[in-house]
Amino acid sequence: MSILASAAPVCADQVAHGCRRGPLAQGVGAARRAGRLLLALACAAACVPAAAQIAVVLNSRDASVSLIDQKTFAEVGRVDVGKEPHHLYPTPDGKSLIIANAMSDDLHLLDPVTGQVQSRQRGIEDPYQIGFSPDNKWFVVNALRLDRVDIYRYDGKALSVAARLPLPKAPSHVWFSADSRFAFVTLQESESIAAIDLGRQQVVWQMRVGKLPAGIIVTPDDRFLMVGIMGEDCVAVVDWRAQKLLECIRTGRGAHNFRGQGDRRHVFVSNRVENTISRIDMTTMKVVDTIAVPGGPDDMEITADGRHLWVTSRFAKQVCVVDIAQRKVVQRIPVGRSPHGIYFHNRAPLL
Repeated sequence: MSILASAAPVCADQVAHGCRRGPLAQGVGAARRAGRLLLALACAAACVPAAAQIAVVLNSRDASVSLIDQKTFAEVGRVDVGKEPHHLYPTPDGKSLIIANAMSDDLHLLDPVTGQVQSRQRGIEDPYQIGFSPDNKWFVVNALRLDRVDIYRYDGKALSVAARLPLPKAPSHVWFSADSRFAFVTLQESESIAAIDLGRQQVVWQMRVGKLPAGIIVTPDDRFLMVGIMGEDCVAVVDWRAQKLLECIRTGRGAHNFRGQGDRRHVFVSNRVENTISRIDMTTMKVVDTIAVPGGPDDMEITADGRHLWVTSRFAKQVCVVDIAQRKVVQRIPVGRSPHGIYFHNRAPLL
């Protein structure tokens, strides 16, 4: 099962907003369709200026992707993808960006620099959250509505199913141990997290952490898990080797997801109900800053220079740009409905 360009070809009406096929194109011959496809591809490429550095934003309720120029803060293109795109992840070679379409059971691959559609791969069931292990040997799919985690082997070109593990209820986010041995998964409706041994394709432990666990990361020293506990408005800190809950750091209502600042010391936490972003010092496990961000802040990304934090406002059809030094929102960018995942090809380190 390839995840490269040999996947199913993309029709012209799936390439770019404003280049979609209209009634006159229906029923034409193969040569004319091919010509329109080339024209649409050219249109999609032209939508993004050659020098632009884009932000990719998933509009989960519109089945589309917004392409935003990072310098002008303007939407320069919109790409149609599958139903309910929630999360995204780059391929190990950095040449493609995988868009996981949960309700249409497929993946779209985009050029991470231009946002142009490269291919579509069907038959990946309920890809709500996805990720590659650090050694790039495993691709993990959290199938939230199916209460299952699917593990794929990856050989650098293609995916093959290694195991499908029932894991109720509502497997949501995933992160990996530094040695790629374990995948850690939050079980949103079971108030717990689970550890999966990837080599053995087995769940090796499960433990309770609190109501509605969502985002999860491993600290840069690989010692602790940090878990956003939406139902208890805090971040759980877990010694994962001892399977022990150490503390729950109060951040704000609806503590949800994480983005490391890139300095291996600080991490941002989105408090989706409180409408704030907390910054935690991972050496002390204390909140050191709180920034107001409206509209249900969700996923986050940081510019390569470390100056700006971009945040999808899930309930406001916008992306907020935060000046980290000033600790305030400096731009609001309209996008589609229920914006969720966000990605920069040129970005700060994840932690």
